[in-house]
Amino acid sequence: MEKAKRLSETATTGKSCPATIGVCAACDPRIDEDSRKRTQIIMGNIADFIHKNIKLPIDEKVKVVWSPILIDGEKQADIVARQFKSEGVNIIICTPDTWAFPQLTLMSLMAHFPKETPLNITCGNSAPKPGVVYAHAVNGAFAQQGRLTHLNVGQWDDTGMDPAISNETLQSLLDWTFAATTYAGLKGKRVVCFGHDSMGMETALTHVNATRNTFGIEVTRLDMKLLADKLKKNDYDNEELKALRAWLENNLGSIDISQPNGSNKLNQSLAMYLIMRDMLADLNAVGGAFMNQLEWASDNRGIPLPICDMAESLLNSTFDHNGPKNAMPFGTEADMQGTLTMLFKTWLTGGNPPLFMDFRKVWEPSELKKKATELGIEITGNEQWAQKGIVDGNNSGSASLNWAGLPGESAKKLLKRVSMPGAELYYFPGGGNSVRFVSPGGIEGIASRLTYSELNGMFSLVWDEAVTVDLPEKLADFVANSSNITWPHTWVVPKYATMAEYKQFAPANHFHITWGLTPSVLQYWMDMANVISVSPWQARPGFIENTDRPTPLIFLINGGENSTKRLRSKGY
Repeated sequence: MEKAKRLSETATTGKSCPATIGVCAACDPRIDEDSRKRTQIIMGNIADFIHKNIKLPIDEKVKVVWSPILIDGEKQADIVARQFKSEGVNIIICTPDTWAFPQLTLMSLMAHFPKETPLNITCGNSAPKPGVVYAHAVNGAFAQQGRLTHLNVGQWDDTGMDPAISNETLQSLLDWTFAATTYAGLKGKRVVCFGHDSMGMETALTHVNATRNTFGIEVTRLDMKLLADKLKKNDYDNEELKALRAWLENNLGSIDISQPNGSNKLNQSLAMYLIMRDMLADLNAVGGAFMNQLEWASDNRGIPLPICDMAESLLNSTFDHNGPKNAMPFGTEADMQGTLTMLFKTWLTGGNPPLFMDFRKVWEPSELKKKATELGIEITGNEQWAQKGIVDGNNSGSASLNWAGLPGESAKKLLKRVSMPGAELYYFPGGGNSVRFVSPGGIEGIASRLTYSELNGMFSLVWDEAVTVDLPEKLADFVANSSNITWPHTWVVPKYATMAEYKQFAPANHFHITWGLTPSVLQYWMDMANVISVSPWQARPGFIENTDRPTPLIFLINGGENSTKRLRSKGY
């Protein structure tokens, strides 16, 4: 009698493939052989392009497969579906170059896959045997069905067996692919929260079920006592600790250990990097957060321990004493909504380091110009900060060291701009060392913050494009000293929001910026994850061509983006 297959008892997690992209194409059996061959060539070229350019911010790979079997009808749809399922496909791209019939082809294929499977239809705007006609037909059919699809009507040569595909077409598809791999690839991953609610700041709450149900991400919650115990019993590699400290001493701008027992406190805070890094790795985590205030370093009812700012900064950075590494999005103050914000944006950019900041003082342009005049600083009034104002982004802990310089700068150059002053003891009676630097101007990205509503049971993202700016030295010193000189500072200017809008619509006391992220990639991901997009700035148009992703048809025929997302959240 046949028996069920018994699996190995010695299997390990190993490296997996969290995202597998399947590329296919529909056709019509009446189409001539050359046109069928051309469709296969286009499909293969697009699959190769994606394989070459997509990446994850972890040590796992995206797999890209494509089927040369053209989906002429239901039989071929079933065959390709079986091929894709055997390869673990969880993202699908269809690249038609000829007409076909929706129900017989792509709709029959997608019946084999969950409704939330990311689906992109990319075609040229060709006339001879118009794949664009099919693309509109099947996209419209899916919209009526209630399935989210993204249509990418691009451009490739009308004739020729190996048509040139425009860079714009490929880039639009790649933008979508980064969003799709983030959405699909994070399902089943986990983040770790060391400690409980962030100082009672409910904007940072760990919404466990909502996070699980919306994003497919698990939250492992560990008590701070476990960290304290591991620190007390020296549960780390002491030789590596020595190497980490020597690396910092040889490369940082300065380290202040003048506090009582300062050298030992520095060792403890650096040991925490090794402890948390190893625990995150053991749990296969992709992000985390640490309860610094008030539980670890600030509660005099217990025994405050040294702050772990450098540990948090190193986790968020793309390097440490061992060389290049992946950024591990990591929030201070156990801010899990902040951690998720940074996690998604790091994945959406293929690994760019996030910056965790307080949404500190919003400086109106009039305030800055007045202070500049008082300090004897000559200005033209054309300076970006003088026209728009700034947000002083700064917080003890979690500031990625990459943000001490421009994207791509070497670790050696970055570290020379970083110092570790003694922690301010009225904040942190446990002592230890802060991390300090000032980010340079000219770094472009998206500043944003995730939030949650019990009223609708949905996550929203408040966001705007943003750029960092330089302030004149005397003005920079004044602004930094007005909040906290011992912490990192980044002067952030939103692209469309006025300072009046920005300071009123902030959903929390923390916000986050990641460089290299574009609106279209973010919008594609928000569509897939069913996150409400909040960009209520009067100066921002509803749609910016060549910047925003085209609005999915399903949104247009169901009363708009937010209305459709609310319907989808209810399972419609």
